[in-house]
Amino acid sequence: MDKEVLKKLSKDDSGLATYEYIANHIDALNEEDMDSLVDNILNSDKSGQFAVSTARYLFAIDSNRFSKAIDTLIKGAIDRDRERKYIGDLLTSIWGVDYASRVAELQATDDNFRRIYKRMFPAVGI
Repeated sequence: MDKEVLKKLSKDDSGLATYEYIANHIDALNEEDMDSLVDNILNSDKSGQFAVSTARYLFAIDSNRFSKAIDTLIKGAIDRDRERKYIGDLLTSIWGVDYASRVAELQATDDNFRRIYKRMFPAVGI
């Protein structure tokens, strides 16, 4: 990825431009590029909206190839989305529409799931 592109994207104040760049250049991005772009999203996205959108997109494209980026984005989204507007979408997108039938298993094996579930369903807890 060209350093000028990254410099331009560093002025992204919401994460949208970086998300669009990832979507438009997904086939050309390597792990180093993805690390820089994920950092850029997390530095600019104050609400977690684009961290969630990017994690969902990368999971749909290739969850194995982008597993590190997805994990980082989910952690960042959990920290940013205090109003729980966006992180709930990760439950079905990442863990499947049947996640509710596997809550105990997922809580025991996946810290990101546990944190999101606890935030989305605080009365239920762990």
